[in-house]
Amino acid sequence: MLKKLSYITLFALTLSSCSDTLDDINKNPNATETPLPPYLLTGTLKQGADLYWGSENNFNSSLLFVQHWAKIQYTEPDRFDVSNTSFTSLWNTGYATLITDLNTILNFSDAEANPNYKGIALTLRSWTFLLLTDAYGSIPYKEAGQKVTPAYNTQKEVYTGLLEDLKQAQSLLNTASGTVTGDLVYKGDISKWKKLVNSLRLRIALKISDKEPALAKQAAIDATTDAAGVFSSNNDTFKFTYISSPQQNPASAWFETRDDFRISKTLVDKLTELSDPRLPVYAQLPSDASVGKYVGGGNGLSNSDANSQGFAKTSKPGTYFLTSASPAVIVSYSEVLFNLSEAVARGYIAGDAEQLYNSAITASLNQFGITNTATIAAYLNQASVKYDATNYAKSIGTQKWIAFYGQGLDAFAEWRRLDYPVLTAGPASVLEGKIPSRFFYPGTEQSLNGKSYQAAVSIQGKDLLTTKLWFDAK
Repeated sequence: MLKKLSYITLFALTLSSCSDTLDDINKNPNATETPLPPYLLTGTLKQGADLYWGSENNFNSSLLFVQHWAKIQYTEPDRFDVSNTSFTSLWNTGYATLITDLNTILNFSDAEANPNYKGIALTLRSWTFLLLTDAYGSIPYKEAGQKVTPAYNTQKEVYTGLLEDLKQAQSLLNTASGTVTGDLVYKGDISKWKKLVNSLRLRIALKISDKEPALAKQAAIDATTDAAGVFSSNNDTFKFTYISSPQQNPASAWFETRDDFRISKTLVDKLTELSDPRLPVYAQLPSDASVGKYVGGGNGLSNSDANSQGFAKTSKPGTYFLTSASPAVIVSYSEVLFNLSEAVARGYIAGDAEQLYNSAITASLNQFGITNTATIAAYLNQASVKYDATNYAKSIGTQKWIAFYGQGLDAFAEWRRLDYPVLTAGPASVLEGKIPSRFFYPGTEQSLNGKSYQAAVSIQGKDLLTTKLWFDAK
């Protein structure tokens, strides 16, 4: 009996030893079993910048819709000949990567992540939801990350919810609440994050201004009277700065192997008309030196008509945007000044709308390296540039469209909201002369979350590119 017990004990010890050994073997020495806030923050900033500036959501869709870029071959996206598989990355990466990782930070204990990490995470999550609702309309918001088949919230519910989320983020952010590492944008400067929060609150205030003017006014007041302030210089601009390959700007990576985009003729013609000093920054001269001037590509052309414009006779986007270290600007000082100007024009806050408008244009010019005071003054003094108080939407909308060059998702959102400049669909486009008003929902939503999808569509309208969203429906 004693001998039998000894064998049992030895066998048990052997199993225990094998189990421990297998556990050790199955550990990834290069991975952390507990995700740390700095790594999650770094990853979110990089992946968010790639998502915002990458091909699917930017230069192969929204930059075409607003006629900043045009396709010179493979013109289907420029003709809006796309399907519900064309806009999946914003949705999939937004939810499965960005929001999931940011929720992980928010769910950490205070010992694992101090309040500043959580305030930053809530700010970035709000920005992600804002991109999603601006593009698609109704989206999973309150139940996102909580249920396998989350219900959709209306765009109004999302915007108003985000105002509350950003208010909470502002209360979490405090210079006395601990240091932050892994922040590749603001290097842990909490005062700049607090300015970003207020700048996003101001952006949302204007998003809801045509539908909920009383709430919009209060949100604008709250954002601009908060002690932290909004952006006050180009140094506050929220941007991700890339380095060399493979951590390079997505447009730079694209043009290393492909040549299917040109700057849009619509934009080149407008910049030429205005003698805009940003034209040499936004565009390159055609490689055929005999052309001798900037030539944009037409939008919405057939493949044959687009090709016939001549690869060597049309202008590629400027080298400023196609170098490895080109920054991904996400929220600019110029945008904030335009938003302040509009808030004054709408009577939400006190100030000088014209002066803020001029400052916004100046900030954009400075952002792109144009600092000569005489050049700036000459541009601002043109009759076609001067602020028109009788039609602030035209003045702000047109100049904001120019300043947003390269920021397709936000240029698309603001063009729909302000309705300027007036754009015309290309001759071979397939939407009966219309330009898209939204992105399609991914096809997987119909198969994997069909009940919620159908409920959302029944309220918002058919899942079409031409269905106007709540903030855009005049």
